[in-house]
Amino acid sequence: MVHADPGHGSLEFAFGLAQAWLCESGDGAQRPCGQCVSCRLTRAQTHPDLMLRLPQHLALQHGMAVEYDDKRKPSRQIRVAELRAALDWSVTTSGRGRGKVLVIHPAETMNAVTASALLKTLEEPPAGMRIVLTTADPGLLLATISSRCQRVVLPRPQRPESLTWLQQRGVADAALLLDATGGRPLTALRWHADGLDARAWAAIPGAVARADATVFAAWPVPRMVDALQKLAHDAALRSCGAEPRFFPRASLPDGLDLAAAARWHQSLLRVVRHADHPWNEGLLAEALVSEGAQVWQGARATTQTARAMPRADTLSARLPSS
Repeated sequence: MVHADPGHGSLEFAFGLAQAWLCESGDGAQRPCGQCVSCRLTRAQTHPDLMLRLPQHLALQHGMAVEYDDKRKPSRQIRVAELRAALDWSVTTSGRGRGKVLVIHPAETMNAVTASALLKTLEEPPAGMRIVLTTADPGLLLATISSRCQRVVLPRPQRPESLTWLQQRGVADAALLLDATGGRPLTALRWHADGLDARAWAAIPGAVARADATVFAAWPVPRMVDALQKLAHDAALRSCGAEPRFFPRASLPDGLDLAAAARWHQSLLRVVRHADHPWNEGLLAEALVSEGAQVWQGARATTQTARAMPRADTLSARLPSS
């Protein structure tokens, strides 16, 4: 069981570990060598003795081929049928003779039925079979799962180390992007690859204060809501005289309506709790940004703006309250 905070490389570590176990370099050589047939197959994700099990939405984010019903949103759980197919694969003969590896990431996305289906194999794995589970919170796993695993904890990289690593990969304003992601260098690198730079991030508070939702054009809902939650957090910190954590202090507007901030916070939490709801993304962005603007505009917000931009709690009124 590989335990690491989100965005700190648990999947990459598990994948590298699997590659090392399956590497076919000679005795005494460093593994993974990166040159043998097995290493090349692993990098191409075509190794017959390596299987990855991720929720469909994560697999798509990592560019993996996934079969799913395009009329429904990709699943955020590892389904029991997917795990049982992996367990059936685990008892077949190794294709290249160095054993087999099953990676489950993250393990907490297994529901109770899926996790229970894994128990017997964890207790008595087939000969030559290795199983790697990743998790950001072992407390979310069944105790019977945790008790059967050897835990490996990946430490959080230090800030200077993370900044150097990002700068070596061409990330401009690495410090600001690292702060924006909460100190997660792999997430910062992915944001940089997606075209999100420091200037665009620093422009978010001002755009929200003006009720300008275009700043989130083409953003996926989870990333947009994450940014708005961070903005709400930093706005509250600044109102108390503390230093913001995610946004540059100079980018945060002056003034704060605490009552409006509390309502906005509840709307954001409600969207997070119902991430699988089929939101109209453009309308949701306008609603959340409009409500966020009230945090700074307060009583000065015009009646016209309030009517034009629907509130987020109106959009989600038919959702359950929990």
